[in-house]
Amino acid sequence: MSKLFKYLLLFLILALNFSCAEKKSSKKEIGKSEFVNFSNADTLKYNCGIRAIFQDSKGNYWFGSHQEGVCLFDGKTFTYFTSDDGLSDNQVRTIQEDQNGVIWFGTGNGVSSYDGKKIINHTLKSNTITGYFTQNEWIKTDRDLWFGAGINPGVYRWDGHKLSYLKFPIRKSINPDNVYFVTGISNGKNEMLWISTYAGIFGYNGKKFTVINDETLNLTKKTGLLHIRSIFEDSKGRLWIGNNGIGVLLKEGDSIINFSEQNHLIHPTSSRSGDKSPAGTLEHVFVINEDAEGNIWFGDRDTGAWKFDGKAITNYIIDDNLTTPMIWSIYKDKKNNLLFGMADGGIYKFNGNSFDRIF
Repeated sequence: MSKLFKYLLLFLILALNFSCAEKKSSKKEIGKSEFVNFSNADTLKYNCGIRAIFQDSKGNYWFGSHQEGVCLFDGKTFTYFTSDDGLSDNQVRTIQEDQNGVIWFGTGNGVSSYDGKKIINHTLKSNTITGYFTQNEWIKTDRDLWFGAGINPGVYRWDGHKLSYLKFPIRKSINPDNVYFVTGISNGKNEMLWISTYAGIFGYNGKKFTVINDETLNLTKKTGLLHIRSIFEDSKGRLWIGNNGIGVLLKEGDSIINFSEQNHLIHPTSSRSGDKSPAGTLEHVFVINEDAEGNIWFGDRDTGAWKFDGKAITNYIIDDNLTTPMIWSIYKDKKNNLLFGMADGGIYKFNGNSFDRIF
């Protein structure tokens, strides 16, 4: 057997091994893109949901997974970090960058940061988390980073020097199964910070709170109760609230409507809870974002992607071959690419008409 033949055989074996790695689809619909300056043998090796996507100031992409830690893609290679490397938890829900270029991770169990050399776990010890609410403890500046505080009814605030825990001004929930654990954070106009929890929303502008919950909305078990999974204030100042059961609520000024219900996107026989919904409904919205043209996008657990252009609502199937249509994250990068992180670990880009799998 010649040396040339041996090399060709070895190359073929390696290529086959990588192309089938960890249940990944072998049909990567990539083509020419800024995302694919890497070897065909290399791909994102995540099987669980992509909870967060972020592009840092250097152009690197970060992918936070539901159970497998976080991954850095520099345009050529993928570098993985888990709790074994110091990450506070392998469920990475949010990714941010501070003014010094340090990358921060909000996880299911604390906060971690990466300075380009190592990961530091900033998770607070239990005895530093106070069990009472004092409004004077709350403060807000332009340099703050905000994170959910896991199973604690409050948030972590990084002020550039230290991490603090701030407890919510909690009100009793109508639904005893709902809790005030953070499910989303959105910065809005007029210095408003919106924080969603399963049981309600807290808006904080540095001086006072705005509270939205079942009581303020006059919701009952018959209408369906809040079970909030996402929140987003768009460029027009409209507040979109995604629920697991009663769909999307829309707040414009002092008015709040059920956007899904108004557009006949809640099934007549819906339980308005966590039960699976049929095609053509928008009842379980886990992520909301806005594209460069001002269209609002919703990621539904059961029915895929939806786009609202101000007049019409369009439903998209990301990929017929996916094991689930659930979308965990929608992200607009620095080149206005709209990226979708799926529950099966794949990432897709919207090309204006359909979706291309890029990782």
